[in-house]
Amino acid sequence: MHLGTHAANQPDKPAAIRPSTGEIRTYREMDERSNRLVRLLRDHGLERGAHVALYLENHLTFFDVVWACMRSGLYLTPINCHLSAGEAAYIVDNCDATALIASAALAGTEELGKLSPNCKVRLSVGGPVDGFEDFDTAIARYPAERQEVEWLGTFMLYSSGTTGRPKGIKRALPEITIDNGNPGMAATAAMWAMDTDTVYLAPAPLYHSAPVGYTTAVIQSGGTVVLMDRFDAETALRLIQDYRVTHSLWVPTMFVRMLKLDPEVRARYDVSSLKCAIHAAAPCPEDVKRRMIEWWGPVIEEFYSSTEMAGFAKIGSTEWLEHPGSVGKSTGLPFHICDENGNEQQPGEPGTIYGEMASNIAFEYHKDEGKTSGASHPAHPDWRTVGDFGYLDEDGYLYLTDRKKDM
Repeated sequence: MHLGTHAANQPDKPAAIRPSTGEIRTYREMDERSNRLVRLLRDHGLERGAHVALYLENHLTFFDVVWACMRSGLYLTPINCHLSAGEAAYIVDNCDATALIASAALAGTEELGKLSPNCKVRLSVGGPVDGFEDFDTAIARYPAERQEVEWLGTFMLYSSGTTGRPKGIKRALPEITIDNGNPGMAATAAMWAMDTDTVYLAPAPLYHSAPVGYTTAVIQSGGTVVLMDRFDAETALRLIQDYRVTHSLWVPTMFVRMLKLDPEVRARYDVSSLKCAIHAAAPCPEDVKRRMIEWWGPVIEEFYSSTEMAGFAKIGSTEWLEHPGSVGKSTGLPFHICDENGNEQQPGEPGTIYGEMASNIAFEYHKDEGKTSGASHPAHPDWRTVGDFGYLDEDGYLYLTDRKKDM
């Protein structure tokens, strides 16, 4: 199952909704727009393995671009839309993009275009920009039919760059077509029970790995994404109520801001439709999490991972109350806690967190062999770390203690 399947089976169902503007993108529309973009990119020489850079705020066109790349064997690199033109240009150049799709609403777009001479395709979303062609006008010239062979594409995301320049996290392109969907997105959907009845609230920026991955999984599953332009505590509660949201993805600061609302304001909104409220990205204070569970019920889920996918742990509300402070147990290959010499630690002893990686999600830091080798365990190259510290308890529950750069 994938976008094209749902466009055939439920063409008029909303794939994504943007409440701030009232815009709706149906499955038929998203399917057609992504197909038109594929044909435009092919016409300009972007074949399987080429790179597309996307400099765009939360916007429905974001999904059109995602699915164009996913159904044409292209790498897609979403760029933090808060970066300056110069900072974004570094990523455009480093990822070898030959197509740049950028927002007319962002002040840096015109300058970014000038700083990206290797991009033979430059499309602006939401209005005219010097040096760019209007996205909607450009794709309208191309037919909406699917390509005969639709190779599965993938993301090449960049780390935050907290310890230097952002690092491109590159994986091999899948050697399959999109006909049976994206296996990684299918696994995400299965983990969180996403299906055609899912209504997913997206309050976070789509350029981050989990938000773009989870919204892609929802659309692959035939559900509906409710996209916020930016997070606002009361607006989020209203949208949960109005759209009967079933799933959502949060960071702890969003929980804090919702809890700071006046109790009368919080009580005004019905959040009983929620089945799965996932949080990640940063440690959640224990008192905040307890209060969220008391308010929303045992629907709070947590996971620990990274853009690199160096291990994955998850924990539900009931389990967390029995193991407060934990980020969960591995859902697949095990974690290893090692000292500075690479020796495994005993339960309760902190050290560097390594996650075993399966070959199908192995990665390299693009154009940086030193960083790639530095992320690997000295004796076990398939154990990878992103520099987090923590420990495992006797039952295999993982607890975070600090970032390596801060120790």
